[in-house]
Amino acid sequence: MPLRFELDPETTPELLDSICALWADVSNAGGAVGFVPPVAKDDIRPDLLKHLAAMAEGRARLLIGRDEDGAVAATAFFTFNTHRLMRHWCWLYTVMVHPSHQGKGHGRALMAAAEDAARGMDGIRGIRLTCRGGTGADRFYAACGYKEVGRVPDAIRVADDDFRDDVTMWLPLN
Repeated sequence: MPLRFELDPETTPELLDSICALWADVSNAGGAVGFVPPVAKDDIRPDLLKHLAAMAEGRARLLIGRDEDGAVAATAFFTFNTHRLMRHWCWLYTVMVHPSHQGKGHGRALMAAAEDAARGMDGIRGIRLTCRGGTGADRFYAACGYKEVGRVPDAIRVADDDFRDDVTMWLPLN
């Protein structure tokens, strides 16, 4: 069953708890979304609150995907540039699909929904994102039309002896 996507959902306490739970589940399953396992919902909440503050200030927007039961199964956050020379593109952050939905095409559907949403945003001509090397995420994003435009070796430290590349990807919308 396909996910139902919604841009700028009402940020109810239930939605926020659902996003925290999703984020923790993705992180604990090995997803590269800013944390390393083990992580609990309370560890995630401060980062989510930063996204919410940016949303309240008009600097970010939220895209969610709900499964057939209405549960939040996917998210992506758009963040807008404040520099006058870079307002024509946005960042895509915290792109995630619940581990129980992996392998069903929901990741590609999320990326297509994000592209469609960005195309509807006034003046946006491109999407930029970063991903952790060594996870296969760069190959996934490339399959969704993104091009690798930069790589910083060993810029991400996930453990004392485990360093990963920080990969920058770009999707032109024109």
